Amino acid sequence: MNMKIFIICSKKFYDKIPEVQKTLEDSGHEITLPNCYDDPSTEERYRNLGVEEHSKWKSEMLKHSTEVIENNDAVLVLNFDKHGMKNYIGGATFLEMYDAYRLGKKIFLYNDVPEGILADEIVGFGPVVINGDLQKIK
Repeated sequence: MNMKIFIICSKKFYDKIPEVQKTLEDSGHEITLPNCYDDPSTEERYRNLGVEEHSKWKSEMLKHSTEVIENNDAVLVLNFDKHGMKNYIGGATFLEMYDAYRLGKKIFLYNDVPEGILADEIVGFGPVVINGDLQKIK
């Protein structure tokens, strides 16, 4: 079954997306790329405008993510090592995972659930851990 899949991850992992996207599209899936994927410096520009502008922009992005998740069948979380943290999942990605869970969407984790204070919640979302095998996305 081909699905519409929203890729979510830290900006640090954007370089991994093209290969993942190509593999999934070659398998017949339709891919939605992360917010600001085409301009990863967007958030930094808003942060430089001040707390109020950054906060307003961040709020709009969180609402937009929910809308995007509603229009997809699943999310694929690219969770790699970052700054010494194994299988990193940041705050915004965690919130997108929660939205996917709340909306009854499938959640795929590229790597295992990261250890840490949110591990129980992530496990509670019922993700399918694919351990890098994109063929497991069905």
